[in-house]
Amino acid sequence: MIIVYKFLRESLLFAVNALKSNKLRTILTLSGVTIGIFSIISVFTLIDYLESRIKDSIQTLGESAVYVQKWPWGVPEGETEYPWWRYLNRPLPSIDEQKAIERKSQLNEASTFFINTQRKVIFEDNSYDEVLIRGVSENFDKNWNFEIREGRYFSPFEFSNGANVILLGADIADKLFGDSDPIGKRVKVAGRKLTVIGVVLRQGEDMFGSTLDTNGIMPINFAKGIFNIRNESVQPTIITKAKEGIAVEDLMNELEGILRAERKIKPKQGNTFALNRVSIIQKQFDGLFAILDITGWLIGGFSILVGGFGIANIMFVSVKERTKIIGIQKALGAKRRFILWQFLFESIFLSLLGGATGLLLIFIIITVANSVMDLAIPLTFWNIFRGLSISIFLGVISGYIPSNGASKMDPVVAINN
Repeated sequence: MIIVYKFLRESLLFAVNALKSNKLRTILTLSGVTIGIFSIISVFTLIDYLESRIKDSIQTLGESAVYVQKWPWGVPEGETEYPWWRYLNRPLPSIDEQKAIERKSQLNEASTFFINTQRKVIFEDNSYDEVLIRGVSENFDKNWNFEIREGRYFSPFEFSNGANVILLGADIADKLFGDSDPIGKRVKVAGRKLTVIGVVLRQGEDMFGSTLDTNGIMPINFAKGIFNIRNESVQPTIITKAKEGIAVEDLMNELEGILRAERKIKPKQGNTFALNRVSIIQKQFDGLFAILDITGWLIGGFSILVGGFGIANIMFVSVKERTKIIGIQKALGAKRRFILWQFLFESIFLSLLGGATGLLLIFIIITVANSVMDLAIPLTFWNIFRGLSISIFLGVISGYIPSNGASKMDPVVAINN
C-alpha cells in the first residue's frame, strides 16, 4: 500500500513539474481537452434538459389516457409516411359517442368530450385576444390535470343545462380584472355573456406552449349553442382514462369495439377513427433524441480527438526530456510496468485536469443561465461521470504509446542519451 502511495505521489509530482516547466505548452495542449469535454457534455446536458422538459409536457396528457380523434398522431406501424388521404373523409367524434363509451365501457374510469376554438374575451373596457375557448362535458377535471385558484368547478346541473358560466385561466383573469375579485363578474364571448365562477391556478407553459393559463372553459351544452361542434375547425375530441390497474392497451381494444359498433363498421372495414395515446409521441421523441445523442458525440468528438493528439504530443516531449531519469530508474531496478504506469498516470492526470476544467466552465455557465433566464438546467451526476470517464479514457489512449516506449528503453542507451 505504501509503495502504491509513493508511486502515485511520484507520478503526480512529475505531472505537476511538467505543468510548471512548460506552462504555455501545457495550457495550449489541455485547452483541446477542455474544449472537447465542454462541447460534448454541454450538448448532452442540453439534450437531457430538453428531453426532461418534453417528457414532463407529454406526461400532462396522461399516461393512462386515450384520445379518440379523427387524425392519428403518427405514421401507422409498418409504414414510412403519413397516409393523410385515408383520414380525410372520416367522421368526427361526437357527444353521442362519448355517452356510448360512458354507458358501455367497463374499463374506462372517466371520459370527456371537448372542443377548442379561439375567441376574444371581453370585460367592460378590457379584452383578451386569442383565448382558447374549451367547451367540455362532465369529467373534464378528471381527465385534465389542473387546480382551481379561486371560486369553484362546474356543477352537474350547469353541465346538463348548459349554464352560461365559465372558468378563466390565470393570465386572462389577471389581465381583465387586475386585483379585483373576478368571481361573479360577467364576461362576453362570441357575443354571449357568461358568469365567471372560477379561476384556474397558474400552470405556466409546457414545451409545446400548451397551458390553461390562457384558456376559457365552458360547459359543452352551452358551447354548442354558440359554435358548430360538428366542424373540424373546433377539433372535437373524446378523452378516456383507464381505471387503475387496467392496461391502456386493454382499454383501447374495448374502445375500438364500442366505436366500431356505434359507427356500424363492417368486420372487414378499417377503423374510421384514431385512438391516440402518449406513447405514440414518446416514441417519436425517443428516435429524435437518439439522433441528437449521436450528433452530440460527433460535435465533441473532433475536439476530443484534437485534445488527444495534444496529450500524446506533450507525453512524447516529456519522455524525451526525462530519458536520462528513465535510464537511471531502470538501472536501479525499476520494472517496465513501473515506468509505463508512471507516464500513463501523468497522461491521465493531464487529461483529467483538462476535462475537469471543461466541466467547471459548464457548471459556471449553467449557474449563470439558470439565474438570469429563470431556467432549471441540471448538470447531472451522470454527465459529470461521463465527462471524467471520457477524460480518463482519453488519457489512457493518448499516453499509452509514449509510456510504452519509455518502458522499453535500454537503460544504458537512455543514460548516455
